[in-house]
Amino acid sequence: MSFSVEERGNPNSLSYRLFFKNAEGKYISPFHDIPMYADEGQNIFHMVVEVPRWTNAKMEIATKDLLNPIKQDVKKGKLRYVANVFPHKGYIWNYGAIPQTWEDPAHKDGDTGCCGDNDPIDVCEIGSKVCSRGEVIKVKVLGILAMIDEGETDWKVIAINVDDPEASEFNNIGDVRRLKPGYLEATVEWFRRYKVPDGKPENQFAFNEEFKDKDFAIEVIKSTHNFWKALISQKASAGELNCKNTCVSAGDSPFCCSADEATAAVGETCPCGKEDPVPSSVDKWFYYERK
Repeated sequence: MSFSVEERGNPNSLSYRLFFKNAEGKYISPFHDIPMYADEGQNIFHMVVEVPRWTNAKMEIATKDLLNPIKQDVKKGKLRYVANVFPHKGYIWNYGAIPQTWEDPAHKDGDTGCCGDNDPIDVCEIGSKVCSRGEVIKVKVLGILAMIDEGETDWKVIAINVDDPEASEFNNIGDVRRLKPGYLEATVEWFRRYKVPDGKPENQFAFNEEFKDKDFAIEVIKSTHNFWKALISQKASAGELNCKNTCVSAGDSPFCCSADEATAAVGETCPCGKEDPVPSSVDKWFYYERK
């Protein structure tokens, strides 16, 4: 199963979008149409890479837009970039989401005591390769971190690309601690502090900031897949989410998007043009004392 992307608009601008196609060249939603599993028997999952490692642009699947292209998050009319909190530069993993998952904002998690953040479940891919924006990779799940972001549950799955040269050595969260010492601690610190330069408080974590193991992580992913299934079958409220898809819903479903409708939606966006400059402030380093 292969996927490709099509850029529209000007990179580094409000108009930029990254649309997805399947192997037949049909436009698809990366939220709804890409299967969660790459190999269910082996518990191998698909991951949609939104942010390549060491980059700052906060790119994400646009869950409220038709076809859910990747676009840059906007705050107060400006493109959002994550700050560099010393000693880190941008994101310290390839960051993205598992398709066909949804953290239901109406469901209060029994472990965290908080409701879901209304997004697909997030993934931090820890392999050696810097992936490309929009790349769809197959990952092996190793563990999970339960972040509480402004009162919402925001799970962070730790995984490794199955094609990574070291993938065979990583089978659970303990392997990350043993073979990449300091990486998990840095991950907690990164998520704790990345919003502080924007004037936000530090993020909190359930389970006393501890990572849960692979089996726990897979059960969490499965639960978010069940929430997505309820969403796509209209058994859960979609709110502002755009659930239109080209491959999953039957023709009589309001969520069914025809090939013509999908092509027209992409055609309404601007062709890919010259990239805009990135503000120099994106390279600034922020320092502050740990509490």
